[in-house]
Amino acid sequence: MRKLTPEGAEAFIRANTTLRPPPHVPEIRLHLADEAHDLWQRTEEELDAIGLPPPFWAFAWAGGQGLARYILDHREAVRGRTVFDFATGSGLVAIAACKAGATRVTAADTDPFSATACGLNMAANGVTFGLTADELVGSDPGCEVLLAGDVFYDRTLAEMVAPWFAHLAASGITVLVGDPGRAYLPKAQMQPLATYSVPVTRALEDAEVKRTTVWRFS
Repeated sequence: MRKLTPEGAEAFIRANTTLRPPPHVPEIRLHLADEAHDLWQRTEEELDAIGLPPPFWAFAWAGGQGLARYILDHREAVRGRTVFDFATGSGLVAIAACKAGATRVTAADTDPFSATACGLNMAANGVTFGLTADELVGSDPGCEVLLAGDVFYDRTLAEMVAPWFAHLAASGITVLVGDPGRAYLPKAQMQPLATYSVPVTRALEDAEVKRTTVWRFS
Protein backbone atom coordinates (compact mmCIF):
# COMPACT_ATOMS: atom_id res chain seq x y z
CA MET A 1 0.00 0.00 0.00
CA ARG A 2 1.40 3.38 -0.99
CA LYS A 3 1.73 5.97 1.74
CA LEU A 4 -0.33 9.13 1.37
CA THR A 5 1.80 12.26 1.66
CA PRO A 6 0.56 15.84 2.12
CA GLU A 7 2.31 16.75 -1.12
CA GLY A 8 0.55 13.95 -2.97
CA ALA A 9 -2.81 14.91 -1.51
CA GLU A 10 -2.36 18.56 -2.46
CA ALA A 11 -1.33 17.66 -6.00
CA PHE A 12 -4.37 15.42 -6.40
CA ILE A 13 -6.74 18.08 -5.06
CA ARG A 14 -5.32 20.82 -7.28
CA ALA A 15 -5.47 18.54 -10.35
CA ASN A 16 -9.09 17.51 -9.80
CA THR A 17 -10.82 20.60 -8.44
CA THR A 18 -11.48 24.23 -9.29
CA LEU A 19 -11.45 27.10 -6.79
CA ARG A 20 -14.94 28.61 -6.83
CA PRO A 21 -17.84 29.54 -4.51
CA PRO A 22 -20.54 27.05 -3.55
CA PRO A 23 -23.84 28.25 -5.10
CA HIS A 24 -25.61 28.94 -1.78
CA VAL A 25 -22.60 30.50 -0.02
CA PRO A 26 -20.99 32.91 -2.52
CA GLU A 27 -18.93 34.59 0.23
CA ILE A 28 -16.71 31.50 0.45
CA ARG A 29 -14.46 29.85 -2.13
CA LEU A 30 -13.59 26.15 -2.08
CA HIS A 31 -11.59 23.71 -4.15
CA LEU A 32 -14.54 21.79 -5.63
CA ALA A 33 -14.78 18.97 -8.16
CA ASP A 34 -16.38 19.77 -11.49
CA GLU A 35 -17.83 16.34 -12.16
CA ALA A 36 -18.75 13.91 -9.39
CA HIS A 37 -18.63 10.66 -11.31
CA ASP A 38 -15.27 11.46 -12.92
CA LEU A 39 -13.60 12.23 -9.59
CA TRP A 40 -15.06 9.13 -7.95
CA GLN A 41 -13.66 7.04 -10.83
CA ARG A 42 -10.25 8.70 -10.63
CA THR A 43 -10.20 8.15 -6.89
CA GLU A 44 -10.92 4.45 -7.29
CA GLU A 45 -8.50 3.90 -10.15
CA GLU A 46 -5.57 6.07 -9.06
CA LEU A 47 -5.73 5.99 -5.29
CA ASP A 48 -7.24 2.65 -4.37
CA ALA A 49 -3.78 1.48 -3.34
CA ILE A 50 -3.77 3.92 -0.41
CA GLY A 51 -7.32 3.12 0.66
CA LEU A 52 -8.79 6.57 -0.05
CA PRO A 53 -12.47 6.85 0.92
CA PRO A 54 -14.99 8.63 -1.35
CA PRO A 55 -13.92 12.28 -1.76
CA PHE A 56 -16.62 13.96 0.33
CA TRP A 57 -14.24 16.92 0.76
CA ALA A 58 -14.55 17.76 -2.95
CA PHE A 59 -18.23 18.72 -2.91
CA ALA A 60 -20.36 21.36 -1.20
CA TRP A 61 -23.08 19.12 0.23
CA ALA A 62 -26.54 20.56 0.78
CA GLY A 63 -26.45 20.20 4.57
CA GLY A 64 -23.13 22.00 4.82
CA GLN A 65 -24.22 24.78 2.48
CA GLY A 66 -27.43 25.32 4.45
CA LEU A 67 -25.60 25.37 7.78
CA ALA A 68 -22.91 27.73 6.48
CA ARG A 69 -25.61 30.04 5.10
CA TYR A 70 -27.37 30.06 8.47
CA ILE A 71 -24.16 30.89 10.35
CA LEU A 72 -23.32 33.78 8.03
CA ASP A 73 -26.88 35.12 8.25
CA HIS A 74 -27.11 34.59 12.05
CA ARG A 75 -23.60 35.39 13.22
CA GLU A 76 -24.72 35.65 16.81
CA ALA A 77 -24.94 31.85 16.82
CA VAL A 78 -21.13 31.61 16.89
CA ARG A 79 -19.75 35.12 17.41
CA GLY A 80 -17.42 35.23 20.40
CA ARG A 81 -17.83 31.50 21.03
CA THR A 82 -15.67 28.40 20.64
CA VAL A 83 -16.82 26.17 17.79
CA PHE A 84 -16.27 22.54 16.79
CA ASP A 85 -17.13 21.47 13.22
CA PHE A 86 -17.78 17.72 13.10
CA ALA A 87 -17.05 15.81 9.84
CA THR A 88 -15.86 19.01 8.23
CA GLY A 89 -15.00 17.64 4.77
CA SER A 90 -13.96 20.70 2.77
CA GLY A 91 -14.04 22.97 5.82
CA LEU A 92 -17.00 24.97 4.47
CA VAL A 93 -18.86 25.23 7.78
CA ALA A 94 -15.68 25.91 9.76
CA ILE A 95 -14.77 28.71 7.36
CA ALA A 96 -18.25 30.21 7.79
CA ALA A 97 -17.82 30.10 11.58
CA CYS A 98 -14.48 31.90 11.31
CA LYS A 99 -15.99 34.59 9.09
CA ALA A 100 -18.92 34.97 11.51
CA GLY A 101 -16.61 35.85 14.39
CA ALA A 102 -16.07 32.65 16.38
CA THR A 103 -13.20 33.04 18.84
CA ARG A 104 -11.76 29.59 18.11
CA VAL A 105 -12.76 26.98 15.54
CA THR A 106 -11.65 23.35 15.45
CA ALA A 107 -12.66 21.03 12.61
CA ALA A 108 -12.58 17.23 12.66
CA ASP A 109 -12.57 14.65 9.88
CA THR A 110 -11.00 11.20 9.67
CA ASP A 111 -10.54 11.38 5.87
CA PRO A 112 -6.80 11.86 5.25
CA PHE A 113 -7.49 14.23 2.35
CA SER A 114 -9.76 16.50 4.39
CA ALA A 115 -6.93 18.21 6.27
CA THR A 116 -5.15 19.08 3.03
CA ALA A 117 -8.36 20.31 1.41
CA CYS A 118 -9.12 22.40 4.50
CA GLY A 119 -5.63 23.90 4.43
CA LEU A 120 -6.05 24.97 0.81
CA ASN A 121 -9.53 26.33 1.50
CA MET A 122 -8.37 28.23 4.59
CA ALA A 123 -5.70 29.95 2.49
CA ALA A 124 -8.25 30.80 -0.20
CA ASN A 125 -10.53 32.48 2.36
CA GLY A 126 -7.98 34.13 4.63
CA VAL A 127 -9.01 32.25 7.77
CA THR A 128 -7.38 29.76 10.12
CA PHE A 129 -8.85 26.98 12.23
CA GLY A 130 -7.55 23.90 14.03
CA LEU A 131 -7.73 20.43 12.53
CA THR A 132 -7.92 16.95 13.98
CA ALA A 133 -8.27 13.49 12.42
CA ASP A 134 -9.12 11.84 15.75
CA GLU A 135 -12.33 9.84 16.12
CA LEU A 136 -14.08 12.03 18.69
CA VAL A 137 -17.65 10.66 18.76
CA GLY A 138 -18.70 10.28 22.38
CA SER A 139 -15.97 12.54 23.76
CA ASP A 140 -16.00 16.12 25.02
CA PRO A 141 -15.24 18.37 22.01
CA GLY A 142 -14.33 21.28 24.30
CA CYS A 143 -16.56 23.84 22.64
CA GLU A 144 -19.60 26.03 23.17
CA VAL A 145 -21.11 25.30 19.74
CA LEU A 146 -20.95 22.06 17.73
CA LEU A 147 -21.76 22.23 14.02
CA ALA A 148 -22.52 19.25 11.78
CA GLY A 149 -23.42 19.45 8.11
CA ASP A 150 -25.11 16.45 6.48
CA VAL A 151 -24.16 13.59 8.82
CA PHE A 152 -27.40 11.58 8.92
CA TYR A 153 -27.10 9.85 5.54
CA ASP A 154 -25.92 6.56 7.05
CA ARG A 155 -27.71 4.48 9.69
CA THR A 156 -24.57 3.38 11.54
CA LEU A 157 -23.19 6.91 11.72
CA ALA A 158 -26.57 8.30 12.79
CA GLU A 159 -26.87 5.77 15.60
CA MET A 160 -23.45 6.87 16.84
CA VAL A 161 -23.79 10.64 16.65
CA ALA A 162 -27.46 11.22 17.58
CA PRO A 163 -27.08 10.20 21.25
CA TRP A 164 -23.76 12.04 21.42
CA PHE A 165 -25.33 15.23 20.08
CA ALA A 166 -28.25 14.88 22.49
CA HIS A 167 -25.86 14.43 25.41
CA LEU A 168 -23.85 17.49 24.39
CA ALA A 169 -27.02 19.57 24.06
CA ALA A 170 -28.16 18.46 27.51
CA SER A 171 -24.79 19.59 28.90
CA GLY A 172 -25.31 23.11 27.55
CA ILE A 173 -23.50 22.95 24.20
CA THR A 174 -25.39 24.41 21.25
CA VAL A 175 -25.63 21.68 18.60
CA LEU A 176 -26.63 22.85 15.11
CA VAL A 177 -27.18 20.44 12.22
CA GLY A 178 -27.70 21.13 8.53
CA ASP A 179 -29.68 18.39 6.77
CA PRO A 180 -31.42 18.02 3.38
CA GLY A 181 -33.92 15.38 4.52
CA ARG A 182 -31.63 12.39 5.01
CA ALA A 183 -33.28 9.13 6.01
CA TYR A 184 -31.80 8.83 9.50
CA LEU A 185 -32.33 12.37 10.76
CA PRO A 186 -33.71 12.21 14.35
CA LYS A 187 -36.28 15.01 13.95
CA ALA A 188 -38.01 14.23 17.24
CA GLN A 189 -34.91 15.36 19.11
CA MET A 190 -34.55 18.70 17.32
CA GLN A 191 -36.22 21.98 16.51
CA PRO A 192 -36.02 23.63 13.05
CA LEU A 193 -34.39 27.05 12.82
CA ALA A 194 -34.35 27.84 9.08
CA THR A 195 -34.98 26.18 5.72
CA TYR A 196 -33.26 26.87 2.40
CA SER A 197 -33.46 25.69 -1.20
CA VAL A 198 -29.87 24.71 -1.91
CA PRO A 199 -28.48 24.06 -5.42
CA VAL A 200 -26.60 20.75 -5.54
CA THR A 201 -24.79 18.42 -7.92
CA ARG A 202 -27.35 16.26 -9.77
CA ALA A 203 -24.83 13.43 -10.18
CA LEU A 204 -24.66 13.12 -6.39
CA GLU A 205 -28.19 13.96 -5.29
CA ASP A 206 -30.36 13.08 -8.32
CA ALA A 207 -31.76 16.61 -8.03
CA GLU A 208 -30.71 20.15 -8.80
CA VAL A 209 -32.08 21.68 -5.59
CA LYS A 210 -32.42 20.17 -2.12
CA ARG A 211 -34.71 21.59 0.55
CA THR A 212 -32.32 21.90 3.48
CA THR A 213 -33.14 22.64 7.11
CA VAL A 214 -30.92 23.82 9.94
CA TRP A 215 -31.88 22.15 13.19
CA ARG A 216 -30.95 22.62 16.83
CA PHE A 217 -30.74 19.63 19.15
CA SER A 218 -33.00 20.20 22.13
